[in-house]
Amino acid sequence: MKIIASLLGLLICVVALAIAPEPATATGYATGTVTHVSTANIKIKDSAGVETSYLLAPSFDQMKIQYHQSLGVRYCDKINVIK
Repeated sequence: MKIIASLLGLLICVVALAIAPEPATATGYATGTVTHVSTANIKIKDSAGVETSYLLAPSFDQMKIQYHQSLGVRYCDKINVIK
């Protein structure tokens, strides 16, 4: 009985390791239409219609915003993140 319990425990560990997600290591840039902005994240929809979400880190303080102004209101045209 102890052997069966040990084998079952080993099987559970192997399955858990097999289905565990790999850590995200992707870096790069994304282009598209901004669909959501909050204090915690930003969502962008690319030209294929796929929406992706990005968390805003506390170090997210280097950006360049291009805008135009009409009737006293500023409209953001483009946000560039400066590395």
